[in-house]
Amino acid sequence: MTTAIDRTPPAVHLRIGGSRRADGTGGTFDHVNPATGAVDSMVPLAGPDDVEQAVRAADEAFGTWRRTRPAERRARLLKLADLIEAHSEEFARRGTLDNGTPLTLGSHFAALSAEWTRYYAGWADKAESHVTSTFGEDGEFSYTLAQPYGVIGVIITWNGPLISLAMKIPAALAAGNTVVVKPSELTPYSAELFADLVEEAGFPPGVVNVLPGTAAAGEALVSHPLVQKVTFTGGPDTARRILRNCAETMKPVVLELGGKSANILLEDADLDTACTLGTLMSVGTLTGQGCAFPTRMLVQRQIYETVLEKVAQIAATITSGDPFDPTTVSGPLINEAALSRVLGVIEKAKSDGARLITGGSRIEGALADGYFLEPTVFADVDPHTDLAQREVFGPVLAITPFDTDDEAIEIANCTPYGLSAYLHTQQLRRAHHIAEELATGEVLVNGAANLAVRRPFGGWGISGVGKEGGRQGFEEFLRTKSVGIAGNGVTA
Repeated sequence: MTTAIDRTPPAVHLRIGGSRRADGTGGTFDHVNPATGAVDSMVPLAGPDDVEQAVRAADEAFGTWRRTRPAERRARLLKLADLIEAHSEEFARRGTLDNGTPLTLGSHFAALSAEWTRYYAGWADKAESHVTSTFGEDGEFSYTLAQPYGVIGVIITWNGPLISLAMKIPAALAAGNTVVVKPSELTPYSAELFADLVEEAGFPPGVVNVLPGTAAAGEALVSHPLVQKVTFTGGPDTARRILRNCAETMKPVVLELGGKSANILLEDADLDTACTLGTLMSVGTLTGQGCAFPTRMLVQRQIYETVLEKVAQIAATITSGDPFDPTTVSGPLINEAALSRVLGVIEKAKSDGARLITGGSRIEGALADGYFLEPTVFADVDPHTDLAQREVFGPVLAITPFDTDDEAIEIANCTPYGLSAYLHTQQLRRAHHIAEELATGEVLVNGAANLAVRRPFGGWGISGVGKEGGRQGFEEFLRTKSVGIAGNGVTA
């Protein structure tokens, strides 16, 4: 007998210092369940006064946290990782309530988030400084200091509310910074549990502050003079506003933005792997609402018709429905506005001459009240039309044929984005050559996993600035100070 899953949304709070507040000065937000279209809770929103208090709490906590022994910072982060893992089922439930992520996918995000947290716990005692010159003829001794910034402003988007936290906060804390986090008002439930576990893991008050809020709260956070660096996940339009704001004080940023990632299938590709990954990750997983998904499939002409047939068959097997149902693969889009926008993209693609081979409509019937869209695949997509040039952030795949490797590289590089790319071939030398020529932050060959924490992740062009993951993700939260000591007149 299957146990019924609790669908009750949790209460949401602002976390400032050691306080837990049920009300915010920014008013409230009616959270809508995207699977039903109904309001399920009222979320308190942070206003400028709350941001001011949270930043000052983080700044005060920084004085102690930066001097906390690295081994202690590591221990707190390892405890947090254990707690995330122990609460994986609850994180999966909350992810489903947040944005309609299918329950079966949510537990994967919890495991991945625990892995990111453990990885950065290991960096807590590895901030390196270097001797750059010893006493020589000029009598000067020089060295560097790798130091934390201070208060980091963290703004995350709604499509991956837990993994976005894990990709930013552990690295910042391991380096000795404190954070003020603004999760999206659309997805506040996962951040609420994350804040509970931060407290349970023993982090001092003020080290992590969580403020659900709208763009107004984000603007107040970015512009606060005590915030020393901003890390943001979202879209290029919001990122441009952040950059304009940060430009006033030359405040550094990490921006993890959108993508229009090419998935290149060469004639010798393993088509079962390539077509399954390319279809599920573009029109199935998260209903296509992911920045690094392979939303452009570029197929060598010799295998083009075979691939179209396989992709259509795979897309037809993707089950859309109640995200709490364990058989559901694809849930709803985030809201009605997103659904209307993606339907507009589909109509524009038709008028631009793309050939619709499956999907293209809102799902009616039992799912009509939610924001469900059929997995949609277009063939014969001109690489210079809107469908091939603009991020859709919905379950729409564009397929384009090519003849030569050079043509595939040219098509892959012809958008302003450069986040990820995918490549399928059995020839290693060919893979190395194409990977080197692709203008993108990462290239994943033959099904290599996304978001491996040991690998730096971050885009080129309008896909972003800076890196998350790997050593570079840790070093984003350290700044270098140089010290030079003249030999004359200095005693030990």
